[in-house]
Amino acid sequence: MLKGILSGCILVLLSQEALYGYTLSLELEKIGFDQIPKGTIYPLLLNLEKKGLITGQRVPSPDGPSRKYYSLTEQGQIEKKQFIEEWSQLKNNVETLLKEEHEKG
Repeated sequence: MLKGILSGCILVLLSQEALYGYTLSLELEKIGFDQIPKGTIYPLLLNLEKKGLITGQRVPSPDGPSRKYYSLTEQGQIEKKQFIEEWSQLKNNVETLLKEEHEKG
């Protein structure tokens, strides 16, 4: 379940700007995913790229080797919207359950 949520969050972040793997992991840390191992991000990016949801482009870096910047494809935009809708519904369902539990408790 966490991988699906992370993939959705990656799509949202990449819809805002093109990022390379390391900066993407920093952005995920900023929003609270600081316990995610760095090695988790790259397989997710590869999977999203294979599905045609993101595309990568190598860009020369002044600090060393070129970096692969990722951005959303048109299909990625559609998938991002679907993730947001599904997350909203899931969040509402869990909040309803927890509210009922709190009221009983």
